[in-house]
Amino acid sequence: MEDFLAGINEIDGLGAKFLTRYHGVEVDNDKEATLQRLEPKHKQAVEEMGFRWEQCWRAEQVHGAEVAMVSAADVRIGNGIIPGVDGLITQDRGEVLGIYVADCGAIYLADKVTGAIGLLHSGKKGTELEILAEALRRMNDEYGTEPENVVVALAPCIRPPAYEVDFANDIKRQAERLGIQEENFTDCGICTSSDLDSYYSYRVEQGSTGRMLALLGRYE
Repeated sequence: MEDFLAGINEIDGLGAKFLTRYHGVEVDNDKEATLQRLEPKHKQAVEEMGFRWEQCWRAEQVHGAEVAMVSAADVRIGNGIIPGVDGLITQDRGEVLGIYVADCGAIYLADKVTGAIGLLHSGKKGTELEILAEALRRMNDEYGTEPENVVVALAPCIRPPAYEVDFANDIKRQAERLGIQEENFTDCGICTSSDLDSYYSYRVEQGSTGRMLALLGRYE
């Protein structure tokens, strides 16, 4: 299933994973409690990638379009969760970005030239607010990233007919408009509602669900 991340994992010094459903972990409507139960599994996956959990930054995810830059020099507070943002970018080695999803789309960004990376939470609202455009703008401002050098991957997310808005297709159209090369854009094409044995779906499970975790890091 992680074939959609092949283009990013082929870039020297980068590692990307998409953590799916874990059976045997209790889930309910309390998101924070569920994430606490999932955390040991997520920590293990980060360590298997070759990083430490303490190197993993996550976004608070408020269904907005704010993007934060993180670096090795930043002091981690709140378990590495950056408040008020739905996207993270970095160019520093030894840093891992994380985004939780359960129907919304996780967008991976990797600059083949500068080594900069980004990870975004983009559901209906974030896509409408064009968080992808904001992330590319910030990466250009901070790292000199040019869209034609960026590899983009879209993780499993909810899609029609299970959901009335095709935000996955909107993300692809935005990427094209922003200058992402067609050969550098990969959409896994998977709907999270279609396979509850493999994925969590907030809509299908009516909120009583877990969270997948998208991970993207740059090795030291």
